[in-house]
Amino acid sequence: MRDLSNDRSLLAVNSATVKPWNLEQLIDGCVRAGIPAIAPWRDIVQAVGAGKAGNMIRAAGLTVTSYCRGGLFPAADEAGRRLALDDNRRAVDEAAAIGARNIILIAGGLPKGSKDLAGAHAQVRDGIAALLPHARAAGVPLAIEPLHPMYAADRACVNTLAHANDLCDQLGEGVGVAVDVYHVWWDPDLAAQIKRASSRILTYHVCDWLVPTRDMLLDRGMPGDGVIDLRSIRAMVEATGYSGHIDIEIFSAENWWKREPAEVLRICLERHRTVV
Repeated sequence: MRDLSNDRSLLAVNSATVKPWNLEQLIDGCVRAGIPAIAPWRDIVQAVGAGKAGNMIRAAGLTVTSYCRGGLFPAADEAGRRLALDDNRRAVDEAAAIGARNIILIAGGLPKGSKDLAGAHAQVRDGIAALLPHARAAGVPLAIEPLHPMYAADRACVNTLAHANDLCDQLGEGVGVAVDVYHVWWDPDLAAQIKRASSRILTYHVCDWLVPTRDMLLDRGMPGDGVIDLRSIRAMVEATGYSGHIDIEIFSAENWWKREPAEVLRICLERHRTVV
């Protein structure tokens, strides 16, 4: 396993971690802190335009580990599915413009009024299949990120790494997985599915699971503040040959988002070195 104790070159910071910084603030803050890579969300890229955003990022010498996010494929009718596909194609184009190594795909949940989970699964598969030719042409791999089962109805009906691996098997080249410890740490089949994913692991995300968790979406912990065995999971991921960055992604409305973002970056660096 890689030694992170004196190596910040593998750290990436997701823009959600330092909300409410805009893209310029994120770039400047990471450069000042010596953090070499970022994973921006679409809102802060779209605020300046993808072309300008790419120029800003390249001028700063930063790597874009992932672009957040595409997906949300299921819809109640064909028109809704076409709108989702069109938006995903735009997201792929934005990812290419900023030089992202991949784009994160969040599956989407049940369409409004639906209880057809199998149907939602099929829409996700078909949506990714329809997007894939555009992504291949743009040179942007699609990283399917399974989300914790608590999000199955409203955010993502792909909830296990096994399901994400199955989709990769079905869809072929250009599709991989994003392993986010927040969503997969609980899975008793995790070790086997990480091994199965192997070279299809496109990105690796860390934070922590707090006990108690006060909000399903907006109460993630800084690495080291919760119950996830971060070192063990990283060992599994790196045993596959994964050599990419480690992204810290924290949604925390009542804690970290209320702190000075530069201080949050300082703590990210410390936890990257000591607990990740």
